[in-house]
Amino acid sequence: MIGNILKKVFGSKNERELNKLKPVVEQINALEPEMQALSDDQLKAKTHGFKERIDQGATLDELLPEAFAVVREVSVRTLKMRHFDVQLIGGIVLHQGKIAEMKTGEGKTLAATLPLYLNALSGRGVHVVTVNDYLARRDTEWMGSIYNFLGLSVATVVHGLDDSQRQEAYNADITYGTNNEFGFDYLRDNMKFALESMVQRELHYAIVDEVDSILVDEARTPLIISGPVEQAGDRLYEEVKPQVIKLKQHQDRLVLTIMDETLKGLEEEGETDGALELLLKVKRGDPKNPRFLDLIAKQPGLKKKLEKLEGQLSTEKLLPQIDQDLLCTIDESQNLVELTEKGLKLIYGGHADDYVVPDLDEELQKVDEDDQMTDMEKRIQRRKAEASYREASERFHVTRQLIKAYWLFSKDVHYVLKDGQVVIVDEFTGRMMPGRRWSDGLHQAVEAKEGVTVAEENQTLATITFQNYFRMYDKLAGMTGTADTEAAEFKKIYDLDVIVIPTNEPMIRLDYPDAIYKTEAEKFKAAVEEIKQLHNNGQPVLVGTISIEKSEKLSQMLTKDRIKHEVLHAKNHEREAEIVAMAGQKGHLTISTNMAGRGTDIVLGQGVKELGGLHIIGTERHESRRVDNQLRGRSGRQGDQGSSRFYLAMEDDLLRIFGGERMSSIMERLGMEEGEPIEHGMISKAIENAQRKVEAHNFEIRKQLLKYDDVMNQQREVIYKQRRETLTGESLKPAIEEMIRELSEKIAEKFVDEKVLPEEWDWKGLREAAYLQFGLHLKTDRDTMDGLTTDGLAESIFDSAMKTYEEKETIFGAEEFRHLEQTIVLQVVDNLWKEHLLAMDHLKEGIGLRGYAQQDPLVVYKKEGFEMFMDMIERIKEETVRFLFRVQIARPEGMVAKEKTKQDQLVFSHGGEAARQPVRRSKKKVGRNQPCPCGSGKKYKKCCGR
Repeated sequence: MIGNILKKVFGSKNERELNKLKPVVEQINALEPEMQALSDDQLKAKTHGFKERIDQGATLDELLPEAFAVVREVSVRTLKMRHFDVQLIGGIVLHQGKIAEMKTGEGKTLAATLPLYLNALSGRGVHVVTVNDYLARRDTEWMGSIYNFLGLSVATVVHGLDDSQRQEAYNADITYGTNNEFGFDYLRDNMKFALESMVQRELHYAIVDEVDSILVDEARTPLIISGPVEQAGDRLYEEVKPQVIKLKQHQDRLVLTIMDETLKGLEEEGETDGALELLLKVKRGDPKNPRFLDLIAKQPGLKKKLEKLEGQLSTEKLLPQIDQDLLCTIDESQNLVELTEKGLKLIYGGHADDYVVPDLDEELQKVDEDDQMTDMEKRIQRRKAEASYREASERFHVTRQLIKAYWLFSKDVHYVLKDGQVVIVDEFTGRMMPGRRWSDGLHQAVEAKEGVTVAEENQTLATITFQNYFRMYDKLAGMTGTADTEAAEFKKIYDLDVIVIPTNEPMIRLDYPDAIYKTEAEKFKAAVEEIKQLHNNGQPVLVGTISIEKSEKLSQMLTKDRIKHEVLHAKNHEREAEIVAMAGQKGHLTISTNMAGRGTDIVLGQGVKELGGLHIIGTERHESRRVDNQLRGRSGRQGDQGSSRFYLAMEDDLLRIFGGERMSSIMERLGMEEGEPIEHGMISKAIENAQRKVEAHNFEIRKQLLKYDDVMNQQREVIYKQRRETLTGESLKPAIEEMIRELSEKIAEKFVDEKVLPEEWDWKGLREAAYLQFGLHLKTDRDTMDGLTTDGLAESIFDSAMKTYEEKETIFGAEEFRHLEQTIVLQVVDNLWKEHLLAMDHLKEGIGLRGYAQQDPLVVYKKEGFEMFMDMIERIKEETVRFLFRVQIARPEGMVAKEKTKQDQLVFSHGGEAARQPVRRSKKKVGRNQPCPCGSGKKYKKCCGR
């Protein structure tokens, strides 16, 4: 209450921020007559003048009013478009490194030209991040006329460019491109073997278009560059698939039997504890069971009682008793499927050893403590234990992913089949995302489920989250029509403030209350009735659905009534711009899946204004309020007439999963008659609260994932810094000598105990270790042993190793040997970093179980991750020196072929139309034991296949 009073007196924080900017806007407007009086040449000369003033110490803030005035005048002359005052405000907000929320049709693209020009004057390059290649190309060409007029270069980074073209694009003053291209180029640069082949400059300033889509929705999955891994993952999916199908058939029959028993019990005895427990079994075994949904829709009070019972049993740790008859449990809110003990036995045929993953630490400890084995034998046993662990883990992991594919992922909702491939559908935009693959084997599981070719498993070579990539920019800004609902996340994760920019013309769209029905059938019937009525009047209607399946269902209903319409979803996305551009014309009816033509404005046709403008119908509420607002935002642009209404049913996922007790209580109180909707402010508020709950839940998930990725990010920064230092061209000889000394001391300390006589030392182990590390044949005669100390032995090993090292340098030549050292260090770092990424993935996958031992999983992850990282650093030293001491002269063309082979095998994965396609092998696969095609004379597995 006090907050509301203060807001009335002083205005909201947003209003206060906007008031601070008004004097700057007045300054820009005051300069307009002066700019209009300048000739084209005089306007062009302003750029050179601004740069000189920067060189003399002027700040960008000091130049802002004049620079913005220049850009506005150039825009009028080149594009015939004059920036509105609200666009000037948006430009200032973007320059300040904040997020500008500007409604659809308010001209974000034009507003961005102002800060882009100003910040590009520093010569450090600025980036504009778009959601797809089409928008990147369009905006480069469209806005490029302003930059070119003023003497600045502008370029686009899109899929298909080679390194030289990318370097040229990044060297431009202003570079447009997608989030994927920028992120992948950063990762690829940190896999390069020469500084001159890197394409990106420093990350100076970026404006992210559709910032909520890129920094929130897309940020849930990391960018990954991967390469083929040697394992029979595809074979495992086919092996396990029949067992999972059998599991699903058994569970379906089981739930059917329980449901029959439940309905009979409810009819005969009413809502007894036994009947409710049976119903809870159905909910946990198959929450989308049609008969269960129908029962809950007709009796909303049952849902409230079930949630109360589930919460009570969970607190008392009695849920396992409810679940014991089931084969697996499904938690839609967490998107999880868990096997019960009964399910495990069915999958694995009752052989417990098959699904109990061995404790690797325990196995390795046994090996290390076995005094009967030599170091070589221990190493072999360790590898066997690790192989056994990997095999058991892989089988268990594949089983779980297949179960998720069958229970939680639906065709034409989460993905479509196109040209024999599983193509993901973006849940927020409804667009197909060719080239993007679900990680962690889930995509292979869906491929196996659908009976298409299961792509070979890949191993991560480099990865980064969008959060950590974009936080590397010195200054970051964003723009979108819907950011305010995620303001807390933007502030917490990116330290970005959201400023809501007022519209140029008052918003007059009518947003009607939600209409809620008992069942989905009633809801769709009511929506079709309204569509028919408006269509007969000639008013254009845009209908938004949440899946392709729902779009096609609605389309069939309209076709049956002979109503002409267009359907826009992932299966016909090629016509997106054309369909959306026509959506505002008289008599047009458009059905769109989670996508209201982002990037294409809907312009009202002649006579439409008088009919009430474009009417929006939403057939379901999304989990995120932003997506609903994006749909609504297609109507009422630039002061146009317009209206919107959402139709909901108690069977909708949002209300069913997240509606909560309050929703059930309100519905029970208000009463629901079949075919009659409920429209009430309390209901709309309850729905919004459900959405807030889901948004908060999803934010927590992203925040937790980021905490884990921050651990990886610190390690990634160390490795990438080490790689860049290696590439600077400075001699690595001092560093290599230091490695040799450290390793010599390590060997001596391990095998020498000055408390016992030299005769009792492990001379065999010492000789073996020296040979494995340096290829040395140590002398261990009595003369050498007399009076030997740890330091003396270390010095002796070091001297012998350095002698061999100097001999190698003489054979190769100093200059060639320096280059060889650099190449070996990079290869070792890359190989061990790849293994480390895999190990960290495995660690994270099982870390949640530590909670049962009263340990904080994140603390354990940081501690064990650090230990693994330090172990990797030691192994880098060991393997670098080992390779250097065993290296032989090879033909240079072999090295080129090897690098080419590695590049050809890379796979880039994440979203967007720009994502790279999986690489298809153009030549016959080379066998592991066949001669390497590079011509080295070695077997493939010992050369390019390493």
